Amino acid sequence: MEATHEGCDTWRSWLEAHGPQLLLCARQWTRSLADAEDVVQEAFVRYWRHQRHLPGDPRALLVTSIRRAALDLARRESRRQIREQRAGEDQAGVDPWFEASASDAGRREGLEAALRHLPPEQREVLVLKVWNELTFEQIAAALEISPHTAASRYRYGIAALRKELNPVCHG
Repeated sequence: MEATHEGCDTWRSWLEAHGPQLLLCARQWTRSLADAEDVVQEAFVRYWRHQRHLPGDPRALLVTSIRRAALDLARRESRRQIREQRAGEDQAGVDPWFEASASDAGRREGLEAALRHLPPEQREVLVLKVWNELTFEQIAAALEISPHTAASRYRYGIAALRKELNPVCHG
């Protein structure tokens, strides 16, 4: 019983430390915060039960699992996704991706809007690199692309964000 309790504390502390980054990662592949939370939970349980003893960085393995869980969710709900996507085009009701204080709300909204305007391929690499601190090699493995493609998407995404967030400087 003691070993089980100790293992429980280990996974809880690990998830507390890395959960916010993993949730942000899932958030970019899902329609809502609730879906992202479900995807992270499903991926984490799958990882903890079946993959935690595999070699490699646990976060990179989890990112792969999160991405697959998100794709599975999207496939299961494709008809509903189309209907909700039409209704969700009014961005007013969209759940925020980032937590922010009231004073940072405008900045958060600007960043989220800029991220939404990026092509999904660039956005996913940016989120994995900047907020999940993965290497291009880890990103490449998670997304099943080459490290050079990951780096290229990152560069293009950063350039597009700069242009969107600082239009006066780049206009």
